[in-house]
Parts: sequence; C-alpha cells; structure tokens
Amino acid sequence: MENCGVKILGTGSYLPSRVLTNADLEKMVQTSDEWITTRTGIKERRIADDKTATSDLAVEAAKNALKEAGLAPTDIDAIIVATVTPDMFFPSTACLVQKQLGASKAACFDLSAACTGFIYGLACAKSFIESGMFSNILLIGAETLSKITDWNDRNTCVLFGDGAGAMVLGRTSGQKSVLSVHLGADGNYESLLKLPGGGSRNPATAKTVEERLHFMKMEGREVFKVAVMKMSEAAEKALEIAGKKTGDLALVIPHQANLRIIEAIAKRMALPAEKVYVNLHKYGNVSAATTIIALDEARKESRVKPGDLVELVAFGGGFTWGATVIQL
Repeated sequence: MENCGVKILGTGSYLPSRVLTNADLEKMVQTSDEWITTRTGIKERRIADDKTATSDLAVEAAKNALKEAGLAPTDIDAIIVATVTPDMFFPSTACLVQKQLGASKAACFDLSAACTGFIYGLACAKSFIESGMFSNILLIGAETLSKITDWNDRNTCVLFGDGAGAMVLGRTSGQKSVLSVHLGADGNYESLLKLPGGGSRNPATAKTVEERLHFMKMEGREVFKVAVMKMSEAAEKALEIAGKKTGDLALVIPHQANLRIIEAIAKRMALPAEKVYVNLHKYGNVSAATTIIALDEARKESRVKPGDLVELVAFGGGFTWGATVIQL
C-alpha cells in the first residue's frame, strides 16, 4: 500500500512474582553471588510456578499492551508469539493466547529464532502491515526458560529467567515507528547453543531423559565471541538502512544475556553508559522476551520519550541475530 507504515500503538510486559536470587542458587548448586555477578551481572531472575505456562505469561503481557493501545482483542488481525518454550509443539502458543484473549479474528503462529525471536517477529509484522494484509498485529516475546534449565548445571542455571513482553503494531500513513530491521543467521554454530532432545532428531525416550537432553546446552565462551561481533554488526547495519547514526539514538536496548557482552557492544558502538539500557540484573536472560520487556520498562520509566530513536539488538541460538531502529 502506498505510504503505508507501521506504528507502535502500545507495549506491555509481565513477570512472574517469584524471585530467585543468587543467594538462593548458592543453596542449589556449587556457586556464589560473587561468581555469578562478576561473570554475568545477574543478581536475580523471575521464575514461573509449576502451573504457569508460556501462554499464561504472554496473555498478561498482551492485556497490558492492548490496554495501552486502546484496542480490544477482536481488533487484532494476527498474533505472533516468539518463543523457544512453547506450551507444546502444537497447537501454537499463539493459538492458545488467542483463545484466552478472545481474539477471534486473528491469524496465529509461533516463531522460533531463540533470543532474536522478537526482532524476527517485528520484521514479519512490519511486512504484513506494509503489504496491506493486516492492520493490527499483536507481537509477543514470551519464555518460561526455567522449564528447560538444567538446575544441576551451574554454568547455565544461573543465566535464565521467565517473562513476557508484548507490542501492538498498527498501520499508519503518518510518522512511522519501525524505520528498519536487519536479520542474520549462521546454522554452522548450531552445536554451541541448543536443546537437543524432544524433536525429530532425538525424540523423547527414557534414554533422552536420562541423558538430560531436554535441557539447554551451551558453550558460553564461544557464544560470547560471536555474539559481540554479530550484534555490533547488526546494530550498524540497521542504522545504515534507517539512514541514521549512532549519535542519533536516545537509547540502545541490547539483548540481556551477559553484562560483559553488553559492555563490549557499547564500547564498539562508542556509546556512553547512560544510552545503554540494562535490566538483566533483575531478570537474567529471558530469551525472546528480553528486548521487549526492556523497551516497555524504559518507556514506563521515562528513559525515552515520544519521538526518540531507539535501537533493539539481539543474538540467540541458531545462531541468529538482528537489530531494529524504531522511533517512539
């Protein structure tokens, strides 16, 4: 459609109430608050209870976003849920969210791009709206990573948390919100960050359960190296596509995986600390939900205001990476 752009109509987030601190983890595995803080920057994370699934968190975040957008669930044309922890293989978590919300007119699907999932989803939503196929889209990043965390593995169990964030996007002929999106991936790195069990390669059996293949596996040092390089490159590329420069940005919201990664990216982009949003000390790595939870918090805290340029950048298993420049 001619001059059709994408406008952010509302954002929302939702975190489980249970807080798991580093002190709590000291009682569970051989680790310490000092070790975790020094290596990751994480102090605590939120954990969903046994009865709470990813769709439950997604629905609460969606309600908050819809309220801010001033839309009813029946105004939504499509629901996209970015997640690596779906309620089940099928039906999609998006369909389960649709059911709970009563968004009866919406097409629904899940998207799996690990921690870059929300930005991949934003690229899809942008294309759907600009093509004229849909007018209003509910985009959600939601995870219950605690369900696939090996609580006996001290190298990974300290990193992850649960939560959800949502964004409502609509069509506009005026000022566009989503100025650019850049996506990338390299499957050659698939072995460095994965959940090996449960799919068609390693279907669930007593043996796969015994071998703990249904939990995340990660080679942290190797992931770190590639993450810094690819997120920095993605951030630069998205700025180039948008016709903007680093100095134009009011805030950069990087994927909240590790404080050292965030600091390395800020250094590469020559960004002062006040222009880089960090909340991983409170929530840890919430995969596809990290950037949207952080954006919603930054808006609610008035760290950014209408008209500001913000860049989201993420990196995840696959490997996948991506960045987007948005104007609030």
